[in-house]
Amino acid sequence: MSRIQQSCLVFLLAFLFISAQADETADREAIGAEIEQLRYSGRLSVGDVDVASGDLLAEVYESRGFKPAWSGIERLESLIELVRATAADGLDPEDYHLSVLERVHDRLINGRELNSQERAALDIGMTDSLIRLGYHQRFGKVNPHDLDPEWNFSRELRGRDPASLIQEGISAESLKAFRDEVFPRVELYRRLQSILAEYRGIAAAGGWPQVPAGPTLRPGDTDDRLQVLMERLAVTGDLPKGVQVDLSSYGGVLETAVRNFQERHGLDADGIIGPATLHAMNISAEQRIDQLRVNLERARWVLDNLEDDFVIVNIAGFRAYVYRDRKEAWSTRVMVGKTYRKTPVFRSTMKYLVFNPTWTVPYSIATKDILPKVKKDHGYLTSRNFIVKNRNGDVVDPAAVDWASLSRRNFPFTLVQQPGTNNALGEIKFIFPNEYAVYLHDTPSKALFGRSARAFSSGCVRVEHPFNFAEVLLGPDGWDAERVQAERMRRETKSVFLSKPMPVLLLYWTAEVGADGQIRFHEDVYERDQAVLDALNAPFRIDLPTS
Repeated sequence: MSRIQQSCLVFLLAFLFISAQADETADREAIGAEIEQLRYSGRLSVGDVDVASGDLLAEVYESRGFKPAWSGIERLESLIELVRATAADGLDPEDYHLSVLERVHDRLINGRELNSQERAALDIGMTDSLIRLGYHQRFGKVNPHDLDPEWNFSRELRGRDPASLIQEGISAESLKAFRDEVFPRVELYRRLQSILAEYRGIAAAGGWPQVPAGPTLRPGDTDDRLQVLMERLAVTGDLPKGVQVDLSSYGGVLETAVRNFQERHGLDADGIIGPATLHAMNISAEQRIDQLRVNLERARWVLDNLEDDFVIVNIAGFRAYVYRDRKEAWSTRVMVGKTYRKTPVFRSTMKYLVFNPTWTVPYSIATKDILPKVKKDHGYLTSRNFIVKNRNGDVVDPAAVDWASLSRRNFPFTLVQQPGTNNALGEIKFIFPNEYAVYLHDTPSKALFGRSARAFSSGCVRVEHPFNFAEVLLGPDGWDAERVQAERMRRETKSVFLSKPMPVLLLYWTAEVGADGQIRFHEDVYERDQAVLDALNAPFRIDLPTS
């Protein structure tokens, strides 16, 4: 290379270096101006992007000295891929500026340059996208406190600084790997994602046919609707592919398919197609997709901060589960609160069990439920093994009380039911202290567990197999079935503490996927789904300052 050529090369490199420095300086100034505007107004629109991450976004850029956070089209493509993947979570990719990012990507692919203002807008938009996405992955899009002011689950990042976490994401070699590391998904969540994808595929293929209204269909009946019934059940896999179906009358494999459908939808699995079963069959695929999205959102509220061992009560599903090492180890049917005495959604920690418990009747139940019965039958309390205490805690003879003079506003007594098989709590209760005075317990009303819908209690959770539950909980402490039964038969009130307290989550999920991989939809018995869906479908909310 000649000296002239060397001189030209040195000049060119110097020119490019100076130009790059000039571009970076201009970009920093442009970003700094936008961040200053954000700090001043509390809201920032950069190009087509409404920035929603407020002070956190400003903190990220201020810590960088307003240096651009993103460089290279490959990083933009990686972020776009991450944003598109939020659809698998039941979220809306547009909440993370998808269309804006795609337009800029197309412009760059076509060789069109961006000026410093446009580069600043893109950089800030990408960072805001990552912040929004991370927030929704950790906490959900919908704030559960807005729907339930008494919500008590943690909404923290487990001690990690948000700004530092976003910086890690920006510099991560793989955004997808960063997401998976920071927001690991338990099996419960991944199962719901898988079913959401399956049902979206069903909807894209046209969904399932509607089964026409008609008389209740029982095994052995003939009906013109059997063909469409077969087609409907085949779409959701209740009727296996390739099986031969006799459509001359209702029964056989078609009846088995109906029973499977009923079991998956919280119906009496009797094979009889009445109004309830027909209604469930004719809920559209799109509606089921919304139901899955709602419950994925609920999962994001609670499943990111779990220990390895925990108990879940699904109120809408009338079932309790014990998880060991984050895998389902045991489950049982439960009863929950009536629609006017709803079992609350909350988290607590189970600390101990009480064998042969007494029941101190809450004031509301004593006055609303029991007092009217006592007024009709003065022997009611004695026949059910209640003692009556006055305000000083002294035991009072119920025969000496003028029950007719008492009312909800005038009831100076406490009712305590003594241990026994007819105790309202049964022979064992499971205590996790909480402000609602709610716990899990046995019940003498065993027959009610045979019902498909089991909202019968006054708020507490009744457990079908409580002594098996006790064995599972106390197993790590050396208890087996024989020891549990021996303690039960002592007929003495005794508290047994868990050596390791167990987290208890009372949740409300109208869709869940069992360990068998089958989706189970539950009736929205407390009518809570629509509020979550409306908030999930609402535009991304930008909170403006109040002053």
